[in-house]
Amino acid sequence: MTKLFSIKGLVSGLFAATAALPALAQDNLEIVGAPTPGAMGFQPAATELAHDLQWLDGMLLVIITIISLFVVVLLAWAGWRYNARRHPEPASFTHNSPIEIAWTVIPIVVLVLIGAFSLPILFKQQVIPDADVTIKVTGYQWYWDYSYVDEGFEFSSYMIGAPATGGQNMLTPEVIEQLNEAGYSEDEFLLATDNAVVVPVGKNIVMQVTGADVIHSWTIPAFGVKQDGIPGRLAELWFNADREGIYFGQCSELCGINHAYMPITVKVVSEEAYAAWLEEAREEFASLPQSFQVAAK
Repeated sequence: MTKLFSIKGLVSGLFAATAALPALAQDNLEIVGAPTPGAMGFQPAATELAHDLQWLDGMLLVIITIISLFVVVLLAWAGWRYNARRHPEPASFTHNSPIEIAWTVIPIVVLVLIGAFSLPILFKQQVIPDADVTIKVTGYQWYWDYSYVDEGFEFSSYMIGAPATGGQNMLTPEVIEQLNEAGYSEDEFLLATDNAVVVPVGKNIVMQVTGADVIHSWTIPAFGVKQDGIPGRLAELWFNADREGIYFGQCSELCGINHAYMPITVKVVSEEAYAAWLEEAREEFASLPQSFQVAAK
């Protein structure tokens, strides 16, 4: 005889499965990409793109520092060497060809040098490689929706503690309990989401980014990626994470009153953990539980 599950039992099973998914991908994962209070540097680079960007930033900082020091020293020397006390009679020349050539040629050389290093890094971001995993991300006011294109399932991702997850955008005891149940601490409030993007380490991940209502922006600083999601358009970014861990980002385009409450959580896991998560996710997000049976008419 076919057994029918009650609606209450089905809903309870679904919530239990949902709660188990983050824990499966969370086990033994270090929080790597997260903002640090009072810090001024970059988050640890976890992709080749991020390593390139941080190296380029360091190189530009050296060039800018040298130019700034040179200008300051030159101004100080000119002020001391040619002040009114030392030179009561001002010079009457109108131009100096060698200096004029120098201040034209040297900036051109500096700009060509910067371009020679920065353009390849820019092109590397823009040239999308063949994808091992393709995920379509859609920004909504104010949450994210993720569709694993090749796997046939999708889910929404809300900040833990947002109104949609039973919170009030405040760190209440109930929200702390939700964070703890998901494997996070109070420090991850405003960063952690109820459902995270899970991807395998060392694989090319292509994100197809768009917006459903207004312009949003999908960003993970530790990956060195940022792409605006514009309604009616589909843009792409890619990354290949070289380190397992949990990484956080935020919508980076002002999109409305709750713009600050639509974070991004990405969990980079081993291929084995990713395969296990996929198996659970296909059942949870794309179909009814395997034990559920429909009564015969």
